[in-house]
Amino acid sequence: MQLWQLEAADLARRIKAREVSCVEAVRSSLARLEAVNPRVNAVVDGCADEALGAAAQADAVLAKGEATGPLHGVPVTIKVNVDQRGHATTNGVEAYRSVVAKDDSPVVANLQRAGAIVVGRTNTPAFSMRWFTDNAAHGRTLNPYNADVTPGGSSGGAAAAVAVGIGAIAHGNDQGGSIRYPAYACGVYGLRPSFGRVPAFNPSGAGERPMVVQLTSVQGPLARSVRDLRVAFAAMAQRDVRDPWWAPAPLESASTGSVSVALCTELPGYACDPEVSDALQRAARRLERAGYRVEPAQPPRLRETADLWLSLTMADSRLLVEEALMRDGDDTIRQAYRAMDAHAPQFDTASYMRALAARTGLMREWALFLQRHPLLLMPVSWRHPFPVDADQRGSAAMREILDAQSPLLSTAILGLPGLSVPMGLRHGLPTGVQLVSDRFREDLCLAAAEVLEAEAGPVAAIDPA
Repeated sequence: MQLWQLEAADLARRIKAREVSCVEAVRSSLARLEAVNPRVNAVVDGCADEALGAAAQADAVLAKGEATGPLHGVPVTIKVNVDQRGHATTNGVEAYRSVVAKDDSPVVANLQRAGAIVVGRTNTPAFSMRWFTDNAAHGRTLNPYNADVTPGGSSGGAAAAVAVGIGAIAHGNDQGGSIRYPAYACGVYGLRPSFGRVPAFNPSGAGERPMVVQLTSVQGPLARSVRDLRVAFAAMAQRDVRDPWWAPAPLESASTGSVSVALCTELPGYACDPEVSDALQRAARRLERAGYRVEPAQPPRLRETADLWLSLTMADSRLLVEEALMRDGDDTIRQAYRAMDAHAPQFDTASYMRALAARTGLMREWALFLQRHPLLLMPVSWRHPFPVDADQRGSAAMREILDAQSPLLSTAILGLPGLSVPMGLRHGLPTGVQLVSDRFREDLCLAAAEVLEAEAGPVAAIDPA
Protein backbone atom coordinates (compact mmCIF):
# COMPACT_ATOMS: atom_id res chain seq x y z
CA MET A 1 0.00 0.00 0.00
CA GLN A 2 1.32 3.44 -0.92
CA LEU A 3 1.45 6.20 1.67
CA TRP A 4 -1.28 8.29 0.03
CA GLN A 5 -3.68 5.36 0.46
CA LEU A 6 -3.33 5.27 4.24
CA GLU A 7 -5.76 6.79 6.70
CA ALA A 8 -4.40 9.92 8.34
CA ALA A 9 -4.29 8.21 11.74
CA ASP A 10 -2.21 5.31 10.38
CA LEU A 11 0.13 7.64 8.54
CA ALA A 12 0.62 9.78 11.65
CA ARG A 13 1.44 6.68 13.69
CA ARG A 14 4.03 5.51 11.17
CA ILE A 15 5.62 8.94 11.03
CA LYS A 16 5.80 9.14 14.82
CA ALA A 17 7.39 5.66 14.93
CA ARG A 18 9.94 6.89 12.35
CA GLU A 19 8.87 4.16 9.91
CA VAL A 20 8.41 6.82 7.23
CA SER A 21 9.46 10.43 7.01
CA CYS A 22 7.24 13.47 6.64
CA VAL A 23 8.96 14.25 3.35
CA GLU A 24 8.10 10.77 2.06
CA ALA A 25 4.48 11.22 3.08
CA VAL A 26 4.20 14.59 1.38
CA ARG A 27 5.99 13.42 -1.77
CA SER A 28 3.55 10.51 -2.03
CA SER A 29 0.57 12.86 -1.70
CA LEU A 30 1.98 15.28 -4.27
CA ALA A 31 2.64 12.43 -6.69
CA ARG A 32 -0.98 11.33 -6.32
CA LEU A 33 -2.13 14.90 -6.87
CA GLU A 34 -0.09 15.13 -10.06
CA ALA A 35 -1.45 11.79 -11.29
CA VAL A 36 -5.18 12.32 -10.74
CA ASN A 37 -5.93 16.00 -10.25
CA PRO A 38 -5.92 16.82 -13.99
CA ARG A 39 -8.86 14.42 -14.30
CA VAL A 40 -10.99 15.89 -11.50
CA ASN A 41 -9.71 19.46 -10.95
CA ALA A 42 -10.18 19.20 -7.19
CA VAL A 43 -7.05 21.17 -6.22
CA VAL A 44 -6.79 24.56 -7.93
CA ASP A 45 -3.92 26.11 -5.97
CA GLY A 46 -0.90 23.88 -5.40
CA CYS A 47 1.36 24.19 -2.38
CA ALA A 48 4.13 21.74 -3.39
CA ASP A 49 7.20 23.82 -2.50
CA GLU A 50 5.73 25.02 0.79
CA ALA A 51 4.61 21.50 1.67
CA LEU A 52 8.02 19.97 1.04
CA GLY A 53 9.67 22.72 3.08
CA ALA A 54 7.21 22.17 5.95
CA ALA A 55 7.82 18.41 5.73
CA ALA A 56 11.57 18.87 6.04
CA GLN A 57 11.03 21.05 9.11
CA ALA A 58 8.66 18.45 10.54
CA ASP A 59 11.30 15.75 10.10
CA ALA A 60 13.83 17.97 11.89
CA VAL A 61 11.43 18.27 14.82
CA LEU A 62 11.18 14.48 15.01
CA ALA A 63 14.97 14.13 14.83
CA LYS A 64 15.31 16.42 17.85
CA GLY A 65 12.80 14.35 19.81
CA GLU A 66 10.50 17.32 20.33
CA ALA A 67 6.77 16.99 21.03
CA THR A 68 4.55 16.58 18.00
CA GLY A 69 0.84 17.01 17.27
CA PRO A 70 -1.66 14.28 16.34
CA LEU A 71 -1.38 15.06 12.60
CA HIS A 72 2.38 15.57 12.45
CA GLY A 73 3.48 15.26 8.83
CA VAL A 74 0.03 14.33 7.49
CA PRO A 75 -0.93 15.93 4.12
CA VAL A 76 -4.25 17.81 4.06
CA THR A 77 -6.10 20.19 1.74
CA ILE A 78 -7.69 23.57 2.46
CA LYS A 79 -10.65 25.15 0.66
CA VAL A 80 -9.95 28.35 -1.31
CA ASN A 81 -12.54 30.36 0.62
CA VAL A 82 -10.52 30.58 3.85
CA ASP A 83 -7.31 32.50 4.48
CA GLN A 84 -3.98 30.71 4.21
CA ARG A 85 -0.97 32.96 4.49
CA GLY A 86 0.55 33.79 1.10
CA HIS A 87 -2.38 32.43 -0.93
CA ALA A 88 -5.32 34.10 -2.62
CA THR A 89 -8.69 33.64 -0.92
CA THR A 90 -10.49 33.59 -4.25
CA ASN A 91 -13.75 32.02 -3.06
CA GLY A 92 -14.05 30.83 -6.66
CA VAL A 93 -14.10 34.40 -8.03
CA GLU A 94 -11.63 35.65 -10.64
CA ALA A 95 -11.76 39.22 -9.31
CA TYR A 96 -10.46 38.04 -5.92
CA ARG A 97 -7.17 36.53 -7.10
CA SER A 98 -5.51 39.63 -5.66
CA VAL A 99 -6.90 38.96 -2.16
CA VAL A 100 -3.74 37.35 -0.81
CA ALA A 101 -3.95 36.44 2.86
CA LYS A 102 -1.40 37.94 5.23
CA ASP A 103 -2.36 35.57 8.05
CA ASP A 104 -3.95 32.16 8.50
CA SER A 105 -7.59 31.63 9.37
CA PRO A 106 -8.16 29.81 12.69
CA VAL A 107 -8.94 26.46 11.06
CA VAL A 108 -5.72 26.55 9.01
CA ALA A 109 -3.70 27.60 12.06
CA ASN A 110 -5.23 24.83 14.16
CA LEU A 111 -4.53 22.12 11.58
CA GLN A 112 -0.94 23.29 11.18
CA ARG A 113 -0.53 23.47 14.96
CA ALA A 114 -1.59 19.80 15.03
CA GLY A 115 1.22 19.09 12.56
CA ALA A 116 -0.77 18.81 9.32
CA ILE A 117 0.91 19.90 6.08
CA VAL A 118 -1.15 21.64 3.40
CA VAL A 119 -0.47 20.18 -0.06
CA GLY A 120 -3.13 22.11 -1.98
CA ARG A 121 -6.21 24.32 -1.91
CA THR A 122 -9.50 22.97 -3.20
CA ASN A 123 -12.14 24.33 -5.53
CA THR A 124 -15.51 25.88 -4.68
CA PRO A 125 -18.26 27.53 -6.74
CA ALA A 126 -18.20 31.32 -7.00
CA PHE A 127 -19.03 32.84 -3.62
CA SER A 128 -19.41 29.24 -2.32
CA MET A 129 -23.13 29.49 -2.99
CA ARG A 130 -24.01 26.44 -5.10
CA TRP A 131 -24.30 22.68 -4.62
CA PHE A 132 -22.32 22.41 -7.88
CA THR A 133 -18.58 23.15 -7.96
CA ASP A 134 -17.78 25.16 -11.06
CA ASN A 135 -16.59 28.73 -11.63
CA ALA A 136 -14.99 30.98 -14.23
CA ALA A 137 -11.84 31.38 -12.12
CA HIS A 138 -10.81 27.74 -11.66
CA GLY A 139 -13.12 25.67 -13.85
CA ARG A 140 -15.28 22.67 -13.03
CA THR A 141 -14.52 20.00 -10.44
CA LEU A 142 -15.67 16.57 -11.63
CA ASN A 143 -17.26 13.85 -9.55
CA PRO A 144 -14.68 11.03 -9.52
CA TYR A 145 -17.45 8.42 -9.97
CA ASN A 146 -19.24 10.05 -12.91
CA ALA A 147 -18.39 13.34 -14.60
CA ASP A 148 -22.06 13.90 -15.51
CA VAL A 149 -23.01 14.16 -11.83
CA THR A 150 -22.16 16.97 -9.42
CA PRO A 151 -19.36 16.38 -6.88
CA GLY A 152 -21.49 18.54 -4.62
CA GLY A 153 -20.82 22.03 -3.40
CA SER A 154 -19.57 24.14 -2.13
CA SER A 155 -16.80 21.86 -0.80
CA GLY A 156 -16.86 19.82 -4.02
CA GLY A 157 -13.12 20.12 -4.50
CA ALA A 158 -12.49 18.97 -0.93
CA ALA A 159 -14.73 15.90 -1.30
CA ALA A 160 -13.28 14.92 -4.67
CA ALA A 161 -9.72 15.34 -3.37
CA VAL A 162 -10.35 12.98 -0.43
CA ALA A 163 -12.18 10.48 -2.63
CA VAL A 164 -9.23 10.14 -5.04
CA GLY A 165 -6.52 10.13 -2.35
CA ILE A 166 -5.18 13.69 -2.48
CA GLY A 167 -4.77 13.90 1.28
CA ALA A 168 -6.61 11.71 3.77
CA ILE A 169 -8.29 14.78 5.32
CA ALA A 170 -9.83 17.82 3.66
CA HIS A 171 -11.04 21.05 5.18
CA GLY A 172 -14.51 22.22 4.22
CA ASN A 173 -17.21 24.57 5.44
CA ASP A 174 -20.96 24.22 5.60
CA GLN A 175 -23.63 26.92 5.61
CA GLY A 176 -26.38 24.92 3.91
CA GLY A 177 -24.90 21.48 3.33
CA SER A 178 -21.55 22.44 1.82
CA ILE A 179 -19.65 19.69 3.68
CA ARG A 180 -22.34 17.06 3.92
CA TYR A 181 -23.63 17.17 0.35
CA PRO A 182 -20.21 16.90 -1.36
CA ALA A 183 -19.28 14.06 1.01
CA TYR A 184 -22.53 12.32 0.00
CA ALA A 185 -21.98 12.91 -3.73
CA CYS A 186 -18.36 11.67 -3.61
CA GLY A 187 -18.84 8.75 -1.23
CA VAL A 188 -16.80 9.96 1.76
CA TYR A 189 -17.49 11.07 5.33
CA GLY A 190 -18.24 14.72 6.08
CA LEU A 191 -18.87 16.31 9.47
CA ARG A 192 -20.69 19.59 9.93
CA PRO A 193 -19.89 20.49 13.56
CA SER A 194 -22.21 22.44 15.84
CA PHE A 195 -22.28 26.19 15.48
CA GLY A 196 -19.60 27.61 17.78
CA ARG A 197 -17.52 24.42 17.83
CA VAL A 198 -14.72 25.27 15.34
CA PRO A 199 -13.42 28.87 15.27
CA ALA A 200 -13.81 30.82 12.03
CA PHE A 201 -12.44 34.15 10.81
CA ASN A 202 -10.90 35.45 7.59
CA PRO A 203 -8.36 38.21 8.36
CA SER A 204 -8.54 39.30 4.71
CA GLY A 205 -12.26 40.05 4.95
CA ALA A 206 -13.33 43.63 4.29
CA GLY A 207 -15.94 43.46 7.05
CA GLU A 208 -17.96 41.09 9.18
CA ARG A 209 -20.05 38.44 7.47
CA PRO A 210 -23.85 38.80 7.37
CA MET A 211 -25.45 37.77 10.65
CA VAL A 212 -27.28 34.72 9.34
CA VAL A 213 -24.05 33.49 7.73
CA GLN A 214 -22.34 33.90 11.09
CA LEU A 215 -25.07 31.79 12.72
CA THR A 216 -25.16 29.01 10.11
CA SER A 217 -21.67 28.66 8.58
CA VAL A 218 -19.24 26.25 10.24
CA GLN A 219 -15.83 24.73 9.46
CA GLY A 220 -15.32 20.97 9.47
CA PRO A 221 -13.50 17.93 8.06
CA LEU A 222 -14.05 15.43 5.25
CA ALA A 223 -12.27 12.07 5.32
CA ARG A 224 -12.45 8.43 4.22
CA SER A 225 -12.92 7.07 7.76
CA VAL A 226 -14.63 8.04 11.00
CA ARG A 227 -11.33 7.72 12.84
CA ASP A 228 -9.83 10.42 10.62
CA LEU A 229 -12.88 12.62 11.13
CA ARG A 230 -12.30 12.36 14.87
CA VAL A 231 -8.66 13.40 14.81
CA ALA A 232 -9.28 16.21 12.30
CA PHE A 233 -12.32 17.48 14.22
CA ALA A 234 -10.38 17.59 17.50
CA ALA A 235 -7.55 19.49 15.82
CA MET A 236 -9.87 22.01 14.17
CA ALA A 237 -11.92 22.67 17.31
CA GLN A 238 -9.18 24.32 19.39
CA ARG A 239 -9.93 27.84 20.59
CA ASP A 240 -8.93 30.93 18.63
CA VAL A 241 -9.77 34.21 20.33
CA ARG A 242 -10.49 35.86 16.98
CA ASP A 243 -13.85 34.05 16.91
CA PRO A 244 -16.06 35.26 19.78
CA TRP A 245 -18.73 32.67 18.87
CA TRP A 246 -16.43 29.76 19.80
CA ALA A 247 -17.81 27.72 22.71
CA PRO A 248 -15.69 25.71 25.21
CA ALA A 249 -17.77 22.53 25.02
CA PRO A 250 -16.24 19.06 25.60
CA LEU A 251 -15.70 16.89 22.54
CA GLU A 252 -16.99 13.82 24.39
CA SER A 253 -20.04 13.76 26.67
CA ALA A 254 -21.39 11.19 29.09
CA SER A 255 -22.94 8.10 27.51
CA THR A 256 -26.71 8.03 27.30
CA GLY A 257 -26.93 4.23 27.33
CA SER A 258 -29.20 2.64 24.74
CA VAL A 259 -29.75 5.51 22.33
CA SER A 260 -33.13 6.20 20.74
CA VAL A 261 -32.88 7.00 17.04
CA ALA A 262 -35.60 8.85 15.14
CA LEU A 263 -35.84 7.56 11.58
CA CYS A 264 -37.06 10.27 9.19
CA THR A 265 -38.03 8.76 5.82
CA GLU A 266 -40.24 11.39 4.23
CA LEU A 267 -40.82 15.03 3.54
CA PRO A 268 -44.60 15.39 3.34
CA GLY A 269 -45.67 16.00 -0.23
CA TYR A 270 -42.28 15.12 -1.70
CA ALA A 271 -41.21 11.77 -3.16
CA CYS A 272 -37.92 10.29 -1.96
CA ASP A 273 -35.61 8.56 -4.46
CA PRO A 274 -35.54 4.75 -3.97
CA GLU A 275 -31.74 4.79 -3.53
CA VAL A 276 -32.17 7.19 -0.62
CA SER A 277 -34.92 5.10 1.02
CA ASP A 278 -32.84 1.96 0.65
CA ALA A 279 -29.81 3.57 2.29
CA LEU A 280 -31.92 4.75 5.24
CA GLN A 281 -33.40 1.29 5.82
CA ARG A 282 -30.00 -0.41 5.60
CA ALA A 283 -28.55 2.08 8.07
CA ALA A 284 -31.47 1.60 10.46
CA ARG A 285 -30.99 -2.18 10.45
CA ARG A 286 -27.27 -1.84 11.17
CA LEU A 287 -27.95 0.44 14.12
CA GLU A 288 -30.64 -1.88 15.48
CA ARG A 289 -28.24 -4.83 15.33
CA ALA A 290 -25.81 -2.77 17.43
CA GLY A 291 -28.42 -2.10 20.13
CA TYR A 292 -29.81 1.26 19.06
CA ARG A 293 -33.59 1.73 19.40
CA VAL A 294 -34.79 2.93 15.99
CA GLU A 295 -38.35 4.15 15.46
CA PRO A 296 -40.03 6.28 12.79
CA ALA A 297 -40.36 9.89 13.92
CA GLN A 298 -40.63 13.18 12.07
CA PRO A 299 -38.62 16.18 13.33
CA PRO A 300 -40.69 19.30 14.01
CA ARG A 301 -41.83 21.34 11.02
CA LEU A 302 -39.10 20.09 8.69
CA ARG A 303 -40.19 21.96 5.57
CA GLU A 304 -40.89 25.16 7.49
CA THR A 305 -37.46 24.99 9.11
CA ALA A 306 -35.75 24.54 5.75
CA ASP A 307 -37.74 27.41 4.25
CA LEU A 308 -36.63 29.63 7.14
CA TRP A 309 -33.00 28.99 6.10
CA LEU A 310 -33.85 30.21 2.61
CA SER A 311 -35.78 33.27 3.80
CA LEU A 312 -33.13 34.49 6.21
CA THR A 313 -30.17 33.62 4.00
CA MET A 314 -31.59 35.47 1.01
CA ALA A 315 -32.60 38.46 3.13
CA ASP A 316 -28.99 38.84 4.30
CA SER A 317 -27.66 38.18 0.81
CA ARG A 318 -29.77 40.89 -0.80
CA LEU A 319 -28.39 43.49 1.58
CA LEU A 320 -24.74 42.47 1.91
CA VAL A 321 -23.76 40.01 -0.84
CA GLU A 322 -25.91 40.60 -3.93
CA GLU A 323 -24.10 43.70 -5.22
CA ALA A 324 -20.69 41.99 -5.15
CA LEU A 325 -22.14 38.76 -6.52
CA MET A 326 -23.72 40.50 -9.51
CA ARG A 327 -20.60 42.57 -10.13
CA ASP A 328 -17.89 39.94 -9.64
CA GLY A 329 -19.65 36.59 -9.97
CA ASP A 330 -19.83 34.43 -13.08
CA ASP A 331 -22.95 33.66 -15.09
CA THR A 332 -23.67 30.37 -13.30
CA ILE A 333 -23.77 31.88 -9.81
CA ARG A 334 -25.89 34.81 -11.01
CA GLN A 335 -28.41 32.45 -12.57
CA ALA A 336 -28.48 30.13 -9.53
CA TYR A 337 -28.83 33.12 -7.20
CA ARG A 338 -31.78 34.57 -9.14
CA ALA A 339 -33.53 31.20 -9.20
CA MET A 340 -33.09 30.81 -5.45
CA ASP A 341 -34.14 34.37 -4.73
CA ALA A 342 -37.41 33.79 -6.62
CA HIS A 343 -38.53 31.42 -3.84
CA ALA A 344 -37.65 33.67 -0.89
CA PRO A 345 -40.04 36.29 0.51
CA GLN A 346 -39.10 39.97 0.42
CA PHE A 347 -38.50 41.08 4.01
CA ASP A 348 -38.82 44.47 5.60
CA THR A 349 -37.11 45.03 8.95
CA ALA A 350 -40.08 43.83 10.99
CA SER A 351 -40.44 40.64 8.92
CA TYR A 352 -36.74 39.93 9.26
CA MET A 353 -36.88 40.31 13.04
CA ARG A 354 -39.95 38.08 13.27
CA ALA A 355 -38.16 35.40 11.20
CA LEU A 356 -35.13 35.52 13.51
CA ALA A 357 -37.45 35.19 16.48
CA ALA A 358 -39.18 32.21 14.83
CA ARG A 359 -35.78 30.54 14.55
CA THR A 360 -35.55 30.49 18.35
CA GLY A 361 -38.88 28.70 18.61
CA LEU A 362 -37.82 26.08 16.09
CA MET A 363 -34.53 25.57 17.92
CA ARG A 364 -36.53 24.89 21.09
CA GLU A 365 -38.85 22.40 19.36
CA TRP A 366 -35.96 20.50 17.79
CA ALA A 367 -34.07 20.46 21.12
CA LEU A 368 -37.09 18.88 22.80
CA PHE A 369 -37.36 16.37 19.95
CA LEU A 370 -33.65 15.49 20.27
CA GLN A 371 -34.08 15.06 24.01
CA ARG A 372 -36.53 12.25 23.27
CA HIS A 373 -34.47 10.92 20.34
CA PRO A 374 -30.80 11.89 20.86
CA LEU A 375 -30.04 10.78 17.29
CA LEU A 376 -31.88 11.58 14.09
CA LEU A 377 -31.29 9.36 11.06
CA MET A 378 -32.36 11.17 7.91
CA PRO A 379 -31.24 11.67 4.31
CA VAL A 380 -28.47 14.00 3.28
CA SER A 381 -30.70 14.80 0.30
CA TRP A 382 -34.01 13.28 -0.77
CA ARG A 383 -32.44 12.81 -4.21
CA HIS A 384 -29.60 10.73 -5.62
CA PRO A 385 -26.76 13.14 -6.58
CA PHE A 386 -27.95 15.74 -9.08
CA PRO A 387 -26.83 15.96 -12.71
CA VAL A 388 -24.23 18.66 -13.39
CA ASP A 389 -25.71 22.20 -13.48
CA ALA A 390 -29.20 21.14 -12.45
CA ASP A 391 -29.52 24.56 -10.80
CA GLN A 392 -29.17 26.32 -14.17
CA ARG A 393 -32.62 25.28 -15.39
CA GLY A 394 -34.79 28.01 -13.90
CA SER A 395 -36.85 28.63 -10.78
CA ALA A 396 -38.94 25.45 -10.99
CA ALA A 397 -35.80 23.31 -11.05
CA MET A 398 -34.42 25.30 -8.12
CA ARG A 399 -37.60 24.65 -6.12
CA GLU A 400 -37.07 20.93 -6.67
CA ILE A 401 -33.47 21.23 -5.48
CA LEU A 402 -34.41 23.26 -2.39
CA ASP A 403 -36.98 20.65 -1.36
CA ALA A 404 -34.47 17.85 -1.95
CA GLN A 405 -31.93 19.64 0.26
CA SER A 406 -34.33 20.29 3.14
CA PRO A 407 -32.48 17.84 5.46
CA LEU A 408 -29.38 20.00 4.98
CA LEU A 409 -31.02 23.41 5.24
CA SER A 410 -33.18 22.68 8.29
CA THR A 411 -30.27 21.48 10.40
CA ALA A 412 -28.01 24.34 9.27
CA ILE A 413 -30.39 27.15 10.26
CA LEU A 414 -30.61 25.59 13.74
CA GLY A 415 -26.84 25.30 14.19
CA LEU A 416 -27.01 21.53 14.67
CA PRO A 417 -24.23 19.04 13.87
CA GLY A 418 -24.72 16.62 10.99
CA LEU A 419 -22.58 13.79 9.70
CA SER A 420 -22.78 12.44 6.14
CA VAL A 421 -22.07 8.68 6.12
CA PRO A 422 -21.43 6.76 2.86
CA MET A 423 -23.53 3.64 2.35
CA GLY A 424 -22.01 2.11 -0.77
CA LEU A 425 -22.84 2.46 -4.45
CA ARG A 426 -26.10 2.18 -6.36
CA HIS A 427 -26.09 2.43 -10.16
CA GLY A 428 -22.42 3.38 -9.97
CA LEU A 429 -23.02 6.42 -7.74
CA PRO A 430 -22.50 6.86 -3.99
CA THR A 431 -25.39 6.64 -1.56
CA GLY A 432 -25.43 7.80 2.03
CA VAL A 433 -27.34 8.91 5.11
CA GLN A 434 -27.11 11.75 7.58
CA LEU A 435 -26.84 11.50 11.37
CA VAL A 436 -27.99 14.55 13.35
CA SER A 437 -27.80 15.22 17.08
CA ASP A 438 -28.33 18.07 19.50
CA ARG A 439 -25.77 20.88 19.69
CA PHE A 440 -22.31 19.78 20.85
CA ARG A 441 -23.23 16.09 20.70
CA GLU A 442 -21.09 15.22 17.69
CA ASP A 443 -19.87 12.29 19.77
CA LEU A 444 -23.26 10.59 19.30
CA CYS A 445 -23.07 11.04 15.53
CA LEU A 446 -19.48 9.77 15.37
CA ALA A 447 -20.22 6.71 17.50
CA ALA A 448 -23.21 5.76 15.35
CA ALA A 449 -21.18 6.36 12.19
CA GLU A 450 -18.58 3.91 13.47
CA VAL A 451 -21.33 1.30 13.76
CA LEU A 452 -22.38 1.92 10.17
CA GLU A 453 -18.75 1.88 9.03
CA ALA A 454 -17.95 -1.38 10.84
CA GLU A 455 -19.90 -3.53 8.39
CA ALA A 456 -18.38 -1.94 5.29
CA GLY A 457 -14.95 -0.77 6.47
CA PRO A 458 -13.28 2.59 5.72
CA VAL A 459 -13.70 4.02 2.25
CA ALA A 460 -10.79 3.31 -0.10
CA ALA A 461 -9.44 6.04 -2.37
CA ILE A 462 -10.51 5.51 -5.97
CA ASP A 463 -9.13 6.30 -9.39
CA PRO A 464 -11.34 8.81 -11.21
CA ALA A 465 -13.79 7.31 -13.66
